[in-house]
Amino acid sequence: MVVVTSTPRATGDGFLLVGFDGSPDAAHAITVAAHLLPGRPVRVAHIWTSLDPGSVLYRRLAHRASTREHLERLARHEAAAAADGVVAHGVALARAAGWTAEPVVRGEHTDEGVDLAALAAELRPRAVVVGSRGLGGVRGLLGSVSEVVAHRSSVPVLVVPPLLADERAAATSGPAVVGHDGTAAAAHAHAVAAGLFAPRAVVPVHVEGPMGEGDADGVPPDAPRLRADGFGPAAVAEAIAREAAARRAGVIVVGSRQRSLLREVVLGSHARAVLHDGHRPVLVVPPEPEGDDDP
Repeated sequence: MVVVTSTPRATGDGFLLVGFDGSPDAAHAITVAAHLLPGRPVRVAHIWTSLDPGSVLYRRLAHRASTREHLERLARHEAAAAADGVVAHGVALARAAGWTAEPVVRGEHTDEGVDLAALAAELRPRAVVVGSRGLGGVRGLLGSVSEVVAHRSSVPVLVVPPLLADERAAATSGPAVVGHDGTAAAAHAHAVAAGLFAPRAVVPVHVEGPMGEGDADGVPPDAPRLRADGFGPAAVAEAIAREAAARRAGVIVVGSRQRSLLREVVLGSHARAVLHDGHRPVLVVPPEPEGDDDP
């Protein structure tokens, strides 16, 4: 079931879609993203699910319900009412941060990341903004809402992790550092970053391996060549993160590589590594759709 409690305007107006679940990480993402992308129209989206059967409120409702179906209706009603309060909080935070904000509430979700990516495909925002809990190791690779959105979204996704004070300060005016490997996906990510973050400086960087291999013909000639201290995606992400820190970058931009697997999108290993180890907000840009003439 899908419930819409607000009516969005027509797409194509350059708005941002902000995923908001009421958590401190989501509030932090709004604050940081508003520095990176100031003065934007946004739609704050909350995707809810029914009450947990193990919760106190669900057990209280069970005493009021006459049938199982009645109980489920009551539980959905309570969850929807709570969702209105959550999204109102997100809208208030967004407006306080200088954005023009309106709410979008959807339910019931089956998987928050999947459903937010589907909402982005429907509404076609300029970008999606989500917070990240900054999980590492196996927990970071599995079940992260932000990573699921970046996996599946057909529009760019800005993932805001927990940041140190100097990293937060850099979001105000620091450049956008673009990982560039000479591919069409990287060139597209560079172009998207230049348009989205203007007039902020956009700096492409290219990571070479320990032996100097990896030069790509398509890399901009003025892009700094960085040296990875090892092999694999983690070494590449570390080199980009070091350069971003040295330049006091406000955001790191990476292009994702997509392949069809039962019509799903698979995030490239280098983009995933930057998401986990970049220590900056990361904009993940999907490849340009073939035959898409939209701006």
